[in-house]
Amino acid sequence: MTKRVQTIALEAVLLIIGVTTVFPFVWMLFSAFKPNSEIRALNQTLLPQEWTLDNFLNLQDKFDFIRFFANSLGIALVVTGVTIYTSCLCGFVLAKYRFPGRNAIFGFILGTMMIPWAVTIIPRYTMFAAWGLRDNYLSLILPAAMSGFGIFMMRQSMDDIPDAVLEAARIDGASEIYIFHRIVLPMSRNPISALAIFQFLWAWEDYLWPYLMIDNEKMQVLAVGLTTFNGRYGTDYGGLFAATTISVIPVLVVYLIFQKRFIAGAAAAAVKG
Repeated sequence: MTKRVQTIALEAVLLIIGVTTVFPFVWMLFSAFKPNSEIRALNQTLLPQEWTLDNFLNLQDKFDFIRFFANSLGIALVVTGVTIYTSCLCGFVLAKYRFPGRNAIFGFILGTMMIPWAVTIIPRYTMFAAWGLRDNYLSLILPAAMSGFGIFMMRQSMDDIPDAVLEAARIDGASEIYIFHRIVLPMSRNPISALAIFQFLWAWEDYLWPYLMIDNEKMQVLAVGLTTFNGRYGTDYGGLFAATTISVIPVLVVYLIFQKRFIAGAAAAAVKG
């Protein structure tokens, strides 16, 4: 009986947390179909009293939504692809090759994860500005090309790949490049899927770094472009909610594609006891 009470209490707590987390997104979704006068009203309701599609239909008239969306999508996909490849490559080397200093290198990589991102932003900005990479998408791609979290995650998962499988491939004459691309990567689909979700989400919602490095409005990303709804004398909340609602779609699509392997991949990267 005590265990059943504990289960019910745990489920109740999780339900409250889930509702608290999801409710703002539900409010945003319904608010996207409200006129601004209703959004600013003192008496608020969850469902719109007057449904309208004007907030979605007028997005392109208020700012270049399609261009910003395409910029963000392209950068997020490139960053995710590059990060996954470099993380898998480094994780494979650290997991399956024995060489002096291997543990020290891995420890150094873990140490970089302990440094707050805000501490590095000033020297990073100075360095990229000195290289003339402002208003250049390389300034958004290069910092994310190597991920300490991704290397850690892939190293932990690839450590479980049997050495006998790799040795058998080497005996058959397979090169290390072939082994990595044709054997190791297919066997690491679960952690790769988990890393893809994390990295795409981080790249898609990144605001501060693109804001600092990109001055050309035509090259700007969606996260920064959404700030154009904040006018001098007011905010177009309806347009902002509509644009934000659409901006959530790519993240949901990526999650739905990789969700079946997400939990298994995240669990595989857990620290071994």
